[in-house]
Amino acid sequence: MELNGTAAIVSGGASGLGEATVRELAASGSKVVVADLNSDRGTALASEVGGMFVQTDVSDAESVRAAVAVAASAGAPLRFVISCAGIGWAQRTVGRDGEPHDRAAFGKVIDVNLIGTFNLMSIGAAAVAKTEPANADGARGVVINTASIAGLEGQTGQLAYSASKGGIIGMTVPAARDLAAIGMRVNTICPGIIDTPIYGSGPASEEFKAKLAAPVVFPKRMGTAAEFAHLVRMLIENDYMNADVIRFDGGIRFQPK
Repeated sequence: MELNGTAAIVSGGASGLGEATVRELAASGSKVVVADLNSDRGTALASEVGGMFVQTDVSDAESVRAAVAVAASAGAPLRFVISCAGIGWAQRTVGRDGEPHDRAAFGKVIDVNLIGTFNLMSIGAAAVAKTEPANADGARGVVINTASIAGLEGQTGQLAYSASKGGIIGMTVPAARDLAAIGMRVNTICPGIIDTPIYGSGPASEEFKAKLAAPVVFPKRMGTAAEFAHLVRMLIENDYMNADVIRFDGGIRFQPK
């Protein structure tokens, strides 16, 4: 699909993979709504790229509904719904102290990563359904969700995170089949080790990142947020990509820990 002259919404859009995606879509001519909890960074980014910011808690359906309403009234047809919001958590199923995994922490990760993705996908798609078809195929828009290779082969201590990301992967095919009726495609990206500001800076940070990247097959480095955003744009522009789960990981296969 063509990006120029459209509107898009990106959750988690104020930083990391989301920020890179916002920049990529805006540079391609889309009016982008940055949906994020961080109002300072989100507002600054939206101003920089000519988009709009809406403070959004993706785990709250009404908060998502408000953000989607802004995107739907952006002055261009809302076509693209991109979920990048997510949190991590590390805890074993049974800890070394013999205690079971914290129920509240598990639920929080599911609420943000899985339920948050579901909220934006379903509420966003309902808004896209109200637009006119954009081409002869009857296409109206594209949903792109962000999972993780941890959803396929999670490591020790990734119980909650892997469950949430595996759930996103599991939604891909049924969502694509459901949304085909309104002319929408659904794809899911599973990133591996991506270099974002979360790892900090300085010699210790670089040493840690080099260790993380060691199992990558090729190229022997971490992926970049810009490369992720480029893949998002490719999935939007290639009209035959649908119901796919795409590994974006340089060939890495996670070891147990």
